[in-house]
Amino acid sequence: MINDEPEPRVSTKIIGITGGIGSGKSTVSKFIEEAGYPVYYSDIRAKTIVNDNLPLKQQIKELLGENAYDEDGLYNRKYVSDLVFENDELLLNLNALIHPAVKIDFENWVIQQMTPFVFKETALLFELKLNESCFKSLLITADDNCRLKRVMDRDDKTYREVESVMLKQMPEKDKIKLADFIIFNNDGLEELEEETKKVLNEIVLL
Repeated sequence: MINDEPEPRVSTKIIGITGGIGSGKSTVSKFIEEAGYPVYYSDIRAKTIVNDNLPLKQQIKELLGENAYDEDGLYNRKYVSDLVFENDELLLNLNALIHPAVKIDFENWVIQQMTPFVFKETALLFELKLNESCFKSLLITADDNCRLKRVMDRDDKTYREVESVMLKQMPEKDKIKLADFIIFNNDGLEELEEETKKVLNEIVLL
């Protein structure tokens, strides 16, 4: 008799990728994608979800008011950012709405992948304890001065503006203690790519 049932699927191992502003985590994620491994970009997906998930939109409006969305019905990112930047409780409540929706989206995405490893890029891996549901974690970090200059050049922001964001994030020394793998991104793009390949080779042998 021919067995038509599919082979049981080996559990997919999730590797969390994180790093503070200007660390280069998105660049490393692109290198990993080019190596043939799927990467879920949490922050990018969240930007879509807050517009497409109708129940979530209503919850955000109830929390932040109608101005959380513009006249076209799109998430008013600047308004929301200004509102929650100095209000930790409001930010916590907003995250409590958005992150469960992103979690469901991620879980649905994982089911569709066919590789033994998938990577989840998120700025808040350790802050939200998302690393606890990952097989391993990868931190991209760099000296504060390097990160400051990169963001100032990239986003045309002042030193003080970038510094204020960095001060809101978990200190790098605390992230380093929690990470399973670390890439120090203080040099050029070629060095970063080579270091990414080395770490990736270590991960896939686990």
